[in-house]
Amino acid sequence: MLIGPYAIASNLAVAPMAGVADRPFRQLCRRLGAGYAVSEMVASNPLLRGTGKSLRRTDHRGESSPIAVQIAGADPAQMADAAAYNVARGAEIIDINMGCPAKKVCNVAAGSALLRDETLVAAIVRAVVAAVDVPVTLKIRTGWSPDERNALAIARIAEDAGIAALAVHGRTRACGFVGPVEYETIRAVKATVSIPVFANGDIATPADAQAVLARTGADALMIGRAAQGRPWIFREIRHYLDCGVLLPPPTVAEARALILEHLDDHYALYGDEVGVRVARKHLGWYTRDLRGGPRLRQEANAAQTTAEQVAAVQRFFDTLAEDGERLDYRPATAAVVDARASFGSRQESLRGGEALAA
Repeated sequence: MLIGPYAIASNLAVAPMAGVADRPFRQLCRRLGAGYAVSEMVASNPLLRGTGKSLRRTDHRGESSPIAVQIAGADPAQMADAAAYNVARGAEIIDINMGCPAKKVCNVAAGSALLRDETLVAAIVRAVVAAVDVPVTLKIRTGWSPDERNALAIARIAEDAGIAALAVHGRTRACGFVGPVEYETIRAVKATVSIPVFANGDIATPADAQAVLARTGADALMIGRAAQGRPWIFREIRHYLDCGVLLPPPTVAEARALILEHLDDHYALYGDEVGVRVARKHLGWYTRDLRGGPRLRQEANAAQTTAEQVAAVQRFFDTLAEDGERLDYRPATAAVVDARASFGSRQESLRGGEALAA
């Protein structure tokens, strides 16, 4: 698949999750089979560019090409300026956020709120495309609400304006992350445009991936929440799509090494104090379905230094190694799954405002 001049090696992409898809996480997912990754969204407001959060999100040192940066905002001129600013800082693809459902974003008429104003959508995408000489992509939802679905109209506007690829989360803004995904709407979008289309929403297993590709006809898949704590999902999906066989879970030794490497990169980006705090959620996701996970989360949350946090992880994996060679995920009950989905939706909504509130 091509996005402008860039050949994407795998049709699996990491979604631009604010507060999650930072550079260490993106790089890890790329190593484990994702062919493409989009950064956390950064605000188009130039007054926010000097914050620590914004500077981290626009630091691409060592990042694999193509470097894709997502920008968020509601003013065409500011969005165009933000695109040029990020290209100057290393972005090779600019992605426009019109999919975030978070209240903090929608309350300033950005993210998925833009879908209610097709004239403004057209003005933004045209301004951004004209401002840079790199490919521009767009992420959307199927509309503002079930009564205001307009993904097909937005897709046509995007293609006419020169958008190079389109990612569609198959729910409206009002639906958040709850309820069935509109895969048929994604299929209709794909039939409407000739540019590459990413299908996004509830792709949690290799079988899901195969089914969604078949059902939507999409060129690629964009995976977000399912990769939290399981970045190896990309290689599992890739193997299943290529071979029709499920890979076993990672070995305990491999998982330990990957997580410790992730922590090293994470601490290097954030520094010790912030790094320990931000790492807690990743460690919670890594261990949520593993024996001893609650104890590890308690220790990781109580840790005050990187050394204490790493030591807790080492103890956790020492215990797991006594149980067997490979990770042994406990099957979650329906109640646990429902609670986790609800928690994930709330966390996603809260995180979505971070870039604009930076």
